[in-house]
Formats: sequence, structure tokens, C-alpha cells
Amino acid sequence: MRASVLSDWLAQRIERGSGQPVYRQLHRLLQQAILSRELPAGARVPSSRLLAAELGIARNTVTQVYEQLVLEGYVTSATGRGTFVADTSPDEIVGAAEIGSLRMAKNAAESGSAPNSMAGMTARMVGNAGLIATNSPITRTLPGADGVPPIAARPAMQADSLRADTEDIQAPFAPTQAQRTAARALSTRGARLIAGAGVSKRQGGAFMPGVPDVSRFPARIWTRLHNKYWRSLRPDLLTYAPGGGLALLRHVLADYLRTSRSVRCSPEQIIITTGIHQSVDLAVRLLSDPGDTIWTEDPCYWGVRSVLQVSGLKPRPIAVDSEGINPSTADFAAAPPKLILVTPSHQYPLGMVMSLARRRMLLEYARQHQCWIIEDDYDSEFRYGSRPLASLQGLDTAGQVIYVGSFGKTLFPGLRVGYLVAPEPLAESFATASAELYREGQLLQQAVLAEFIAEGHFTSHIRKMRALYGQRRQALLDAATRRYGDALPAMGGDAGLHVVMQLPEGSDDRAVAEAALARNIVVRPLSGYYSERERAASGLLIGYACVPDEEIAPAFDTLAEAIDVTLPVFA
Repeated sequence: MRASVLSDWLAQRIERGSGQPVYRQLHRLLQQAILSRELPAGARVPSSRLLAAELGIARNTVTQVYEQLVLEGYVTSATGRGTFVADTSPDEIVGAAEIGSLRMAKNAAESGSAPNSMAGMTARMVGNAGLIATNSPITRTLPGADGVPPIAARPAMQADSLRADTEDIQAPFAPTQAQRTAARALSTRGARLIAGAGVSKRQGGAFMPGVPDVSRFPARIWTRLHNKYWRSLRPDLLTYAPGGGLALLRHVLADYLRTSRSVRCSPEQIIITTGIHQSVDLAVRLLSDPGDTIWTEDPCYWGVRSVLQVSGLKPRPIAVDSEGINPSTADFAAAPPKLILVTPSHQYPLGMVMSLARRRMLLEYARQHQCWIIEDDYDSEFRYGSRPLASLQGLDTAGQVIYVGSFGKTLFPGLRVGYLVAPEPLAESFATASAELYREGQLLQQAVLAEFIAEGHFTSHIRKMRALYGQRRQALLDAATRRYGDALPAMGGDAGLHVVMQLPEGSDDRAVAEAALARNIVVRPLSGYYSERERAASGLLIGYACVPDEEIAPAFDTLAEAIDVTLPVFA
């Protein structure tokens, strides 16, 4: 297939105003072309520069898509040679469930429900040009945009019958043995987890959301406490943790949560974990079975979505409004969920605070239908100008709330200490399960943290950082206002470590994020946090906590360059 043919086909299917990022659409379409053998093994794909020019999109967008396809084993690439479709059969790189869905799509296509398939379009354009073999898949009935025939049902297309750009096809570089082995070994849920992974290789940089300023951490105090325990060398702190974690830490945490977040619990109800991910995983394992339904906020944190993906639960995304999670009439009419997962103190990523009325509604619904609520209170310590409402757990009278939190934002992410507050009747079960599943340790760290809190250093550090982050937040908002006025409104800025800058409807926020990354600015596209493209809003998550005061305005000017270059309305 010539580059122009591929470009035309892609251009007709990329929906610019759909709300779905161009990056995702391009990745999906190229993936389908490879799976359906339209782009056969050995075919050279157009250069990123050429394809970007013909589609009228940023070259970085094409480059990132190609890099993702390389990681997934669909294509191979080498400097100076080009990018080629991998010499790997699709059944080695897609899971059994995906193959099943593709075959269902094929059946739909063969029944006449896929008139706009790539096969028909390509045959019309090049069927008489001698570029495609007459017995190739594209001259026969093929599935629509989301389908591919069974692997055994389609003959391989000869690579030398195709051309990419105006050059002859060159021999591809085969995927590594590790890539082949992983593709064959991963389970369906494992492949789904890897394909939908949201974790970034970049864990720092200007405007990275959710990252605290670790340079302000009181390391001298922490070191003093740490050395104190090492000098005494207590053997009981060098072994496995008892179920639930170190008793001293659980006691000081119970006092802290009672006074700061209105959490009502005994020390025995607190389970020490490695953070939010493990806390949610533990709750999901103990309180639900595969196939159960869980309500999640839409949009929501990618890490939670990853935990749910491997749990076998059926997520039901629930839209949020200015008061938090907002179930519709249809949501209430459906079968009640087993679990409800919310971020009421500071919705992630949009930042609104769940109203008291909405909290009471949710608690009453959970009481009536015997649902469990997982309350993720990940950064409520950082509020600017207002006090947080009482936690759901503190308002709960029926014992339906599991409260989870972490020290990753308040101290430093690498500490990897979090906690879960279980309802009293379940506390022993949670402690036993935690020890059984995770075989925790880190008692020395827990002891140091307990003294750090007990001596008042934790609350002192939070006060200092709250003031610092408040200044940086305002500096960011001021920089945005100077540059754009009210054209790019910010939301969620009165709490937490990031703001959401709203982009004009239909904007490709992923392309903006890519352009920013090329300028060494790390932001996150808001659309990636939604479950469906029809619901997705366009915006940028901009973290301000880890950016020194004097660097915020210059860094925002650099981000603005990426916005202006990517979005025509600001050009």
C-alpha cells in the first residue's frame, strides 16, 4: 500500500471533533490495518514526517504512536532503516479475548453491517493499480473498523507486492525474543493491563501532576530518628510486619485521622499498606468477586482503573458534576453495585469537592443496598482557603465505608506507606489478609514515621508545604491569566497539587501534551482519564508543587508555546 493510500484511508476515519484524541485513533487504526493484513508482515510504514504532513497532525503524535506499536510488537524500527510491520502473527500479540471480539466483528461485517471497511475503500482506490494481489484480504469481504478475520482464514499477503512511500521494501528487523515470549505468555487480563497502562517513565519535571517538592522534606529530622533505631538495632523491626502493621504507627495514625479528618476508628481498624493501589486491591479482593459491579467516577485515576482491570470487576463509570459523583436515573435503576469508589475530598482529576448533600445521598444508598464505599482521601491535607468537609467515613453510621490514604503526597512518594481504615467487624479479616497476601515488612520505616508524627514534625511539615504550594498555585494561575485571560479557565485549583486547564472543545489535548514534552514540560491530557470518548473533556493536568517559584512563569511560557503551536485557535 502506498503511503498516500494509507494516508487517505486514515484521514477519512480520524474524527477531529469527536473528543477522542488523534493519538488514540491513529494507534487503533494502524493496529487494525496490521491485524487485518492490510499492512502485511515486512511492509514498511511511512516515515513519521511524511505521515504527519499528509494527515496534518504533529509529527510527535505519529512518532509516539510508532513507539507504542514497537513496544506492543506490531512494528519494528531501526535508525536509518525505517519502521516495518513485524514478522509476527497477530495471534502472538493479541489476547484470546481480543481475537474473539475481532471475530465477532468479522461476522457482523460479513452480514453487511460494515460497508465502510478498509477493504472496500482500498479496493476502490487501488484495485486496478496492481498494488494489491487479487487474492489478498482487501479484495474479499473483511470486517469493519474494529474487526479482523480469524488468523487461519486469511492468506498472507506478499510483502513485495506493496510499496511504502516511493522506496522498495527493506527486510524488517524481527521483534526480540523477549517480546515474542511476553506476547505469548500474557493472559488476557495481563495483556489488557499492559495495553492500558497509564504509568509514565517520567516521574518528575516541570508541571508533573501529583509530585510534591521532596527538596523541602525535613531529611535531617528523619535521619536522626532513623539512626536512633539503627543504633539500638531492634530485631523485632527487622522481621516481617504483623498483620495490620506496626502497632505504634497505627496508634498515632488513629489520633491524627480523628483530629484532622474526623475519621472514627480504633488503632486495630488501621491496616498499614504500601499505598493507595494496595489498599484498593486489598478491599476489592476481600469485598467482591469477579463479575461484581463497581461504580467509579468518570473521569478517574488511572491507577485505580488498573487495579480494577485485573480484579475481574465490571466498572460502571458514573459522571461527576460540581458536587461530585452524580448517578443518573439509569444508574439507580440498574442492579446495585457491590462497591463504590470515590474521591470526595478532591475529585481526581477534576478537583471538585463532594457536597454534603451528595455525601449523605451516597451513604444512604450504600446503606439501603449493602454496598461498600471505598473513600480515597489522597491529598486532602492541601487545601487553600477552606477547611475540608468531614470524611465519608466520619459521617457513616452503618459501617459501609473503607477509608484509604497515603503519605506519598504529604512526605515523599518513595516512602511507600499508606493505610486503610476497615469497618470494625472486618478489621481482623483485613489484617489477616494483608499479612497473607503481601507479607509486609518495612517496620523500621514505620517506626520512624510513627515518631515523626508523634513528635509533631508531620503536621509542621504539612503547614509549611501548604503555604508553599498555595503560593505556587497562585503563581501558576497568574501566569495563565497573563497569557490567556479567561480563554483557558482553570478548575480544581483550591486543593491538591495540580490544576486542570480546560482547552476549547474538540482540542487534541494529547497532542498538546506531546508538544509540551518535546519542550521538557510534563503535563497530562485530561481526556485520557475518561472511560469513553463521548464523555471526555479536553484539558491539561498541570502540577505546580514541584516547580520552584521563580521557574513557574518561564515554564508556563514554554507550555504556552506548545499550546499555541498545537491549537490553531491560539496560533
